[in-house]
Amino acid sequence: MKFSSPWYKQNKLLKQAASIITLGSLSFTVNAAALDKSKIQFIGPLAEDMQLKPFQTPHGNAIVNNLLPQLQANSASLSVFGKKQSWQPFNKINALTLGGLQALKFNIETTRFSQGTLTLKGLEQGQLFINGELQKGDKSSYKLALTNGSHTAILVAQQVANWNEVSLDFVPKTDIDKITLSTSQQKRLSAKQLFDAPTISSLTIAPNAKQYITVTRTYSDKTANQATTITELKNDNNETLYRFESGQPSNIIWSPDNQYLVYLLNGELKQLNRNNFSIKTLAEDLEGASNFTFYNTNSIVFSWSKSADENHSLTKHYKGLQDRWSYARTKSHVYMLDTKSSLIKALSQGPISYSLEDINSNRGKVLMSHSVMAMQASTHPETELVELDIKSNKLSSLGKFKTFNQAKYANKDVYVVAGPDFKNGAGRALPKNMLANNYDGQLYLLTDNGKNVKALSKQFNSAIGQLHVLDNGDALIKVTEQDTQPLYLFDLSKQRFKKLNTGLDIVEQFSYSHDRNTEVLLSGTTASSPQQLKRLNISKNKSELVWDSKPLAYTNTQIPSLEEFNFTNKDGVEITGRVYIPSNLDKSKKHPALVYYYGGTSPVTRGFTGRYPFNLWAANGYVVYVVQPTGATGFGQKFSAQHVNAWGDYTANDIIEGTHAFLNKYPYVDSNKVGNLGASYGGFMTMLLATKTDIFSASIAHAGISNLTSYWGEGWWGYLYSGEASKNSFPWNNTKLYSDHSPVFHADKVTTPMLLLHGDSDTNVPVGESLTMYTALKLLNKDVELIEYKGANHQIFARDKRFDWWNTMLAYFDKKLKDEPQWWDSMYSKD
Repeated sequence: MKFSSPWYKQNKLLKQAASIITLGSLSFTVNAAALDKSKIQFIGPLAEDMQLKPFQTPHGNAIVNNLLPQLQANSASLSVFGKKQSWQPFNKINALTLGGLQALKFNIETTRFSQGTLTLKGLEQGQLFINGELQKGDKSSYKLALTNGSHTAILVAQQVANWNEVSLDFVPKTDIDKITLSTSQQKRLSAKQLFDAPTISSLTIAPNAKQYITVTRTYSDKTANQATTITELKNDNNETLYRFESGQPSNIIWSPDNQYLVYLLNGELKQLNRNNFSIKTLAEDLEGASNFTFYNTNSIVFSWSKSADENHSLTKHYKGLQDRWSYARTKSHVYMLDTKSSLIKALSQGPISYSLEDINSNRGKVLMSHSVMAMQASTHPETELVELDIKSNKLSSLGKFKTFNQAKYANKDVYVVAGPDFKNGAGRALPKNMLANNYDGQLYLLTDNGKNVKALSKQFNSAIGQLHVLDNGDALIKVTEQDTQPLYLFDLSKQRFKKLNTGLDIVEQFSYSHDRNTEVLLSGTTASSPQQLKRLNISKNKSELVWDSKPLAYTNTQIPSLEEFNFTNKDGVEITGRVYIPSNLDKSKKHPALVYYYGGTSPVTRGFTGRYPFNLWAANGYVVYVVQPTGATGFGQKFSAQHVNAWGDYTANDIIEGTHAFLNKYPYVDSNKVGNLGASYGGFMTMLLATKTDIFSASIAHAGISNLTSYWGEGWWGYLYSGEASKNSFPWNNTKLYSDHSPVFHADKVTTPMLLLHGDSDTNVPVGESLTMYTALKLLNKDVELIEYKGANHQIFARDKRFDWWNTMLAYFDKKLKDEPQWWDSMYSKD
């Protein structure tokens, strides 16, 4: 029988997970066996008086699909048209034919990729769903391909002549293919949960803290790569006051008088009355407008960009290094809108784009920045910070700076976030002979119209990130602090930092009120807890829970345990890390492990999920070690400065040393079954490590750099990133750095099997970096695989590609570290 399943063969949207759950259950091996009816739940009849079954109507699929979520729900009963039916063991059912619909539900556990055929006997008309996806087969037989994890099967029966004759059989493809029926409510973490769960993607709180807005995003099989987005206005009791139905707004801001909400929708700027919810259009044709902020009650300042006219020429004459960027010729300026008349006036002009930094209506000022010159041929382009007097239209310069990031008013002075070298090294906390890493953000205060600067964070090891300023001049700052991203309050009068008690490892986004008793609305996660929404009172430094995604998407889900694991390297420096341990792990046996790192200028943060889902890998049976090698920000300037001109020197040593220390600490990890992986700079590290050590048994590099020179010259931002990573070093004055640290020049030393992954449209690290390494390893007859993702850039975002990408990585490690090639072969053996 030929079989094609969208759940497996077409889109490969397979659930993944892998901790072993102890179950009182029944396993099935090479011969056909009937599934244990006592472990199958039955419900029905549902709507027994229906005249036509769904399959007898032109809307059959829609009818069943609408019922499916209620059947999937973790509830003991279901009410249909006022009649309540309860789930009960299938072996207790003694009936012939029944009216309406009936359904069977059972949970399948697998401990490896398993294939086989599920045969349904006695069913005349019905549909089988696994993990919510319709299975395609003939009338009674379905070929299954189940990844390591927990799977929920729902059988919607529309026509059965005799329920006493209904049975389900599973025939494994080989003797290694096993499934187990489980009655446990506990399930292992899945890829769908991590990607599809409701997530607050945007938030903002009103100036008086009495209302707030959240934008919640979810995905599903039905919407595929398209997110379902809901924007809601709520009061301080968390009650929904207004839901945006006609479209999803963006650039949401609050009027300072607490009367209105202003937002952009389909190129129109709308004003919503917060009391009666009436809507007024303030301006139209605002394509390219963004970054709106109220200057006063009747005026709004914003940025407005205009793309260059489309050029149909056969050639492109480059105007400078930045001209490789698709947006390089886009011009952006700052404008002001009068909300009463809808008249707009320009606040900046000229051939160079201006960025809006901040406004100070009390002083009648607007703070802006712009590049000193267009298409600067520099690894550290200069930015000029300027101040516009609204009344006189006079533009004053506060200075020209390198390493500039952002600026905000602090009453009559200006906060600046920039690197340690800002304003002739004002923020350096390093030995004189040590080059700073200017990705390590520092906080400064510019005074006297930019003439003087005070470094505020020289002795503060955390790297300064997102900055907002309260009405009293104090600053709310999101920082990188080792592998966390907490919120701090900087007290301007006392010149000190105070950590706010959010209860989160990672603060993703935050908004604050402008009343005396400042409230902060924030969202974030911990390493082991999914996203939460909280309100924090700054004066009390206490937060309260507003919303939690865990009961919505992770009920009865086993989350791997987490342990901190630090070691001291050979230079006497503590290298931090953490270890994810599969649930119910049998520590009397040996288990495979994965080592993950980045190694670039930022640490691997403790988010619950993300592009690299550590909890999912652990749920798939791997002990996961995340190491933070030398060179990352958030550990102090000296630690981050060692990233400069190193290109893996310290990093590689830390990863190798850390892996040995990890193996010594965790004796149940099989030292012969350790894989390693990283992406971007981490992908470079994977390639480099393969030339230096054989401690790993399989390696994956996503979007890695194989040749420092080609990355420096071809990556859109290669020459800029190299301005720090290879500071003052170029291919012509430091040939040794560029050749000795390029993995492809040492490809003959590679002995570890390697999988190279890359988006074929990557502009950051061009796909040629993986192609170069693949060519070298192939010609050397090394064990290497290359997978390109069509249309993907540096990161894999689309839902279908993300699932396939996650599957590919786990399938490769299963093949190399578990001696289980079946999953990999099912995905790629027929290419």
